[in-house]
Amino acid sequence: MQSLVPLFMTQVNLALIGGGTVGGGVYQALQRNGALMASRLGIGLRIAGVAVRDLRKSRAVSIPPALLTKDWKTLVQRPDVSLVVELMGGTSIARDVVLTALRQGKAVVTANKALLSAHGEELFAAARESGANLYYEASVAGGIPIIKVLREGLIGNRITRLYGIVNGTCNYILSRMKQEGADFEVVLADAQRLGYAEADPTLDVEGHDAAHKIGILASLAHGFWVNPRHIHVEGIRSITRLDMQFASQLGYTIKLLGIVKTHSGPASGKRARKCEVQVSVYPTLVPDSHVLASVNNVFNAVFVRGDVVGDTLYYGRGAGQDATASAVLSDLADAALDIKFGSNVRIPPFVPHEGDGVVQRIDDTVSRYYLRLAVTDKPGTLARIADIFGEAKIGISSVIQPEGHEGESVPLIFMIHDAPNSAMRKALDRIGRLSVVKAAPVMIRVESFD
Repeated sequence: MQSLVPLFMTQVNLALIGGGTVGGGVYQALQRNGALMASRLGIGLRIAGVAVRDLRKSRAVSIPPALLTKDWKTLVQRPDVSLVVELMGGTSIARDVVLTALRQGKAVVTANKALLSAHGEELFAAARESGANLYYEASVAGGIPIIKVLREGLIGNRITRLYGIVNGTCNYILSRMKQEGADFEVVLADAQRLGYAEADPTLDVEGHDAAHKIGILASLAHGFWVNPRHIHVEGIRSITRLDMQFASQLGYTIKLLGIVKTHSGPASGKRARKCEVQVSVYPTLVPDSHVLASVNNVFNAVFVRGDVVGDTLYYGRGAGQDATASAVLSDLADAALDIKFGSNVRIPPFVPHEGDGVVQRIDDTVSRYYLRLAVTDKPGTLARIADIFGEAKIGISSVIQPEGHEGESVPLIFMIHDAPNSAMRKALDRIGRLSVVKAAPVMIRVESFD
């Protein structure tokens, strides 16, 4: 790729690893706006080569054959390459690419949230040891610059709350279910046909993609690496059009939220102040009056509360070729400036600043709940269920017994006062074993954003 900048301008050579949707998008965006970036930065960005798995594969974005290679290692190790852009996806070869580059002291840009979730601690340690920088703005929420917001824009704030709609597939499905009164499987099939969902949608609809992203945000917000195994994750497969209908009747919209909340406790003895952080992904009833309830279709949004700034919202396209490419270009600009001025000290990503940070167990969280049961319509059913809640010291705020349902079972809807997750889980286990309950209880947490 020819550099579109004056010869006297500083030039940074980069290796692009991956020529698929995102890699092609970055190549195309640099062709379109490379000269604009150069004029703003005073630095030209030149693609020295593009490593791909299959040289003969047809690509949506045409890349000159002279730039293509299957040998990523030789490309990464070239002396004239000072910046490596990993856009291949996956967590095995991608890990080797990033570690190889970092250990040579080369800056790395990645959009790979799964890689960071699985190996982030190792990768950032390698960057620290070699004095290289690792940039990852495109790993969360596509074109929304949320990484830079947390790392730099809100550096003077303690982050007390963070809520993210960070998976476009799930948001598209839930939006259409509400708007059309449609069933989950029908909308999922449409999402697959339109390219919003993969042929195997498990990573998205079971909440794991959102968990990768929310773990990264939680780690940044609270200064300690969040082990993905400690994140409580629930998906949206159990959500039905009945839930959408009743939630709407109650004044709520159902969204898949990534949630990060702090729960700080006092110091004990000589130990530092302990900060427990809830890091979870699950379907949530969001009040219709809250701004997140109006985020629809494939859009993403991240709501952040800082102790100084208050409430802030970041909204935009969370995935797709152009949105992700835009975030990668932002990182390329930062990396090029750091290379030009010899800076290897970015704001450190994970510096403990709130005492002993730990992820709170889901059983220790407290929430309000929406509960849908399928029960036999006969006298005494409600009393038996209410007795179980009473024995568990769980308060019922309201009950809906909708008319017009026929068959072996009818829906029974409860709104539950604040209760520990552990108490609610045990109560539901007992309720689910009642002979009058004909299907597994569906429980959705309710968020008040207080």
